[in-house]
Order: sequence, then structure tokens, then C-alpha cells
Amino acid sequence: MSDRPEQPPVLRLFPKALEAFGRHVRLITPHQWPAPTPCSEWSVRDLVNHLTAEQLWAPELLMGATVAEVGTRFDGDVLDDDPAAFWQNAAEAAEEAFAVPGVADVTVHLSYGDVGALDYCAQLTADAVVHTWDLARGLRADPGLPGELVDFALAEIGRWGDLSATGLFAPALPVPEGASPLARLLALTGRTEA
Repeated sequence: MSDRPEQPPVLRLFPKALEAFGRHVRLITPHQWPAPTPCSEWSVRDLVNHLTAEQLWAPELLMGATVAEVGTRFDGDVLDDDPAAFWQNAAEAAEEAFAVPGVADVTVHLSYGDVGALDYCAQLTADAVVHTWDLARGLRADPGLPGELVDFALAEIGRWGDLSATGLFAPALPVPEGASPLARLLALTGRTEA
């Protein structure tokens, strides 16, 4: 029996969510970067840029920086000439930041208030899962999302309430009885498998 405390599930799932997204980033061909995605105002490049910037924020915030202190460093296009490499570097840095011993006790200063690092990690994980589906659709590829990631994102996003009020998501869509977890997750975020 190990004396080490069990790792919180979100810290195990976060790298898996980043890898799911990263698998699709590695598939992108040069002509696909401007392709549209289900995120109506984002191309494939915009979507990858969004997720990359999110990962760049993580080490800073986990070290105690505030949004104001980080400022505009990660605004705009952070991908430069090699988007896949920039994504990979940012994802690895975020994974390393969440792997630091004691991270579960860290308070993160977000734009809307202070949250625990595990809650912050849960938000990033759920966002990566949903955007993996978006990226796969933009590439006309199978999202290949593991059930445990879909289940986690569904539970996490289900706690957030009406997402359309934020202006970041379309209104939730109705789902038929017996819909799959993925169909329910997509509907919560205003998306549909059709």
C-alpha cells in the first residue's frame, strides 16, 4: 500500500484532454488552418490559438499571478509560424504546472474571482474536451473522445448553469431521451452531432 495520496481525478484527466486535442492538431495540413469550425467566428487556427493561449495562462496563474499582472501577453495570435509546435510547448508547460506537488492547495486568481486550482483545471479540461470535438469537425475527422473525458466534461459543464448568458456559448439545445453523453454535452454548449 502506498503512502502517497491518491491523485484527484481531474489531474489525471487533464493531460488526456490535452492529448486528445493535440492528436488533432498534429493532423492539420497547411490548407486546413483557415477552415471553419463549429465555433462560428473561429477558423481551425483561431481555435488552436484559443486553446494554446489558455495553456500559456496556466503556469502563470498557478504561480500566483493575477490576470492584471499577466496583462495582454497572451492576447492575439500566439502560434507564430509553427502552430503545432507552439501548441505542444504550451500544453506541456500547463501539464507540468498542474503536476507540481501541492497544486491542489493553490488558489488561482481568475478574472471573475478566486478559485481552487482543481476547479480551474476542471474548467480547462472541459473546455479542451468540447474544443477537441470542434477541431475534429473542422478537420472532418472522428473526434475519438474517450468516454471518461466526455462524462467528466458533461458533469463539469452541467454545473455551470446557463452558458449562453456569458455570450461565449450558443443557447443549450434540447436532446431526445436516451441521448448519448456526447450528444448531451454538445447540446449543453449549443452544439449538435448532426
